[in-house]
Amino acid sequence: ALPLLEKITITDVAAEGKTLAKVNDLVVFVPYVVPGDVVDLQVKRKKNKYAEAVAVKFHEYSSQRAVPFCQHYGVCGGCKWQCLSYEDQIKYKQKQVTDNLTRIGKVELPEISPILGSEKTQFYRNKLEFTFSQRRWIFENEDAEALSDKEKLGLGFHVGRFFDKVLDIEHCYLQPYPSNEIRLFIRNYALEHDLSFFNIREHSGFLRNMFIRTTEAGNVMLIVCFYHEDAQARISLLNAVAEAFPQITSLYYVINGKPNDSISDQECMLFKGEDAIYEYMEGLKVKIGPKSFYQTNTRQAYKLYSVAREYAALTGSEVVYDLYTGTGTIAQFVSRQASKVIGIEYVPEAIEDAKINA
Repeated sequence: ALPLLEKITITDVAAEGKTLAKVNDLVVFVPYVVPGDVVDLQVKRKKNKYAEAVAVKFHEYSSQRAVPFCQHYGVCGGCKWQCLSYEDQIKYKQKQVTDNLTRIGKVELPEISPILGSEKTQFYRNKLEFTFSQRRWIFENEDAEALSDKEKLGLGFHVGRFFDKVLDIEHCYLQPYPSNEIRLFIRNYALEHDLSFFNIREHSGFLRNMFIRTTEAGNVMLIVCFYHEDAQARISLLNAVAEAFPQITSLYYVINGKPNDSISDQECMLFKGEDAIYEYMEGLKVKIGPKSFYQTNTRQAYKLYSVAREYAALTGSEVVYDLYTGTGTIAQFVSRQASKVIGIEYVPEAIEDAKINA
């Protein structure tokens, strides 16, 4: 049997939402705890120099601990640091980057400027993807055998470590209104009209995944992906969504019958509204299509681009190359301070959007 480690103090933060403790020469990785917690750890997996464990009892709580605000914390695969204050998250992330460069990469660094944190720590994302699943995550207090097939359906995020398990999301704090409302409407409509959800193991079902994009200006783009065509069911669903949410600027659908969920190689069909949504930055109007890459935190994108432009210290005579340019946002953002900008990108749709933005 794997050991129980008693009264262990968590000492540091590791990658992917985990922390670490050291027990003699053994490094132990632990999720959902913070530095300063004193806990009993049940080892789940052990190698020669490290182990993975979970906290089964708390003896002392760290002063750095924060109260998670989301009902899905601990199961959902995202937002793993809700138990740690945002200020401390930033501190540990900076330390992690520094350690990777100096200790692992053996790079000598000058003094590192502090991270510029996000003003918003909730409802800051401009894009989310949700997955339909015939096999939602079943909680320990639920009797799986007693659940009907309909009660096993879910629309939400993948649970960490389980490619085929989706957590049915009631409320997510990542994306502003009307993201939650659109997702819940589509889920309820699908249940009421007996639309089948995707089975990733058997590759069957009708509803596959969906993307919601929003802008600071209030534009909304919805992309609903179906595994196969059923024109009557598809049109009825999309019309119902469009009627319930007239604020949707751009409504697309995709018929994706291939093994993976990516739509980068699929045809996005405009069902209703405009072909794109728009973001604005210092007078720059950025066109965002269904396949466009855009930094997911809009306000932080502006900070990032501003700092990059400041550090570049352009004089107006330079040629600037923007590699993996996407819709050309960075290239255009610095174009007034350069003699010429050249964006390089392999996604044709992004290049077309960049031409319009220019």
